Amino acid sequence: MRGSSHLAIGLITGVAVAGLVPGVPFSPAGIALAGFSALAPDLDHPSSRLSKRLGFAQNYVRWAFIAVAAVVAAYAQWQLTPGSDRRLAFTVALAFGLVGAAMQGETTRKLALLFTGLCTVVAGLYTGFVWLSMLGCFISLAPFTSHRTYTHTLWAAAAWTYIGHLANQSLGWHGVALFAGGGYVSHLLADSLTKAGVKWFMPLADTSLGIPLIRTGSKSGNLLEVIICAVYGALVLGLVVSRLEF
Repeated sequence: MRGSSHLAIGLITGVAVAGLVPGVPFSPAGIALAGFSALAPDLDHPSSRLSKRLGFAQNYVRWAFIAVAAVVAAYAQWQLTPGSDRRLAFTVALAFGLVGAAMQGETTRKLALLFTGLCTVVAGLYTGFVWLSMLGCFISLAPFTSHRTYTHTLWAAAAWTYIGHLANQSLGWHGVALFAGGGYVSHLLADSLTKAGVKWFMPLADTSLGIPLIRTGSKSGNLLEVIICAVYGALVLGLVVSRLEF
């Protein structure tokens, strides 16, 4: 399913959580979190919306390697005396330079997300927020998995919900786990309507489960996605309004 459809379904799920779950305040931030969570499973896909946004450093990763190579080479030239240490430093500089020059596309994206995730881990350690470090670990590891494998499982959804639970405890914001978990699960349910299905219980079971209604990328599939979003949105809106009337 397309990223735009996942985002729409996630936002609608956020409205459902905010409007229908007792004790959860109606929060635009919570609804946005559900939308964000609905995109999270596709961090394993190079063309996903969230993957591109979180990999903000993607265009700079290769130049960072080249910059490191230049710094190491300059240090070797001006600070080290001729000998084995100097030769080793030049070798390291050459290696960094070649890697940076050779980097393209998918490799750069993965390294950019790894960098983003590790920065998030460090931020979590610095602030004492375990949930933030766990989020960073997820962002770091997800790009190195195959599409619709480990991020598209029941265990990943449970881990994401637990991150929300820890954030709830740290921030005192009731409902974080529900918004996060609801958005994430909505992605898996939506992908279960595609031809490929979802391997919910991988690696315990390598079987794809779902109802093969949508052929992703086809005109009929895109139309069906719009219809599903519209029907789901109308259903949730109707339930929320009917509750407000009482």
